[in-house]
Amino acid sequence: MSKKKGKKPSGNTIALNKKAKFDFALQDRVEAGLSLQGWEVKSLRQGKVQLTDTYVLFKNGEAWLLGAHISPLPTASTHFVTDPTRTRKLLLKRKEIAKLQAAAEQKGYTVVATALYWKKHLVKCEVALGKGKQEHDKRETEKERDWNRQKRAIMKDVNR
Repeated sequence: MSKKKGKKPSGNTIALNKKAKFDFALQDRVEAGLSLQGWEVKSLRQGKVQLTDTYVLFKNGEAWLLGAHISPLPTASTHFVTDPTRTRKLLLKRKEIAKLQAAAEQKGYTVVATALYWKKHLVKCEVALGKGKQEHDKRETEKERDWNRQKRAIMKDVNR
């Protein structure tokens, strides 16, 4: 058995933003393409990406992904500067951008990146419209998650 050095997620998923599901009540989800450089794609293949605190900014009729951290590999070329937190352009249709932008301008709403994944040979980013949760909503979600975990454990013991 050979061990791989890079921590690679299983299946087509590259990275998930679990914090977004905790901090926001997610509603509309949209699949967007991502404009990347060559070294970024190589890093994504190795799973060197972090989506925590990633959100979408709208400027001049375009959507931009802010806060995504793609770590460069040590074998990256020294001929160009690698900026791990640069803003990356999201590839969406004009109608989708207009819909998300109008929804994000309402009070309490924001557009966050929830996942990065492969679709054939292309990198796709799932963005979702999220409404910020209050502290009591977060506690309620956590209680529900704990109860579901306990139910699964009980059912597992019963089925033995």
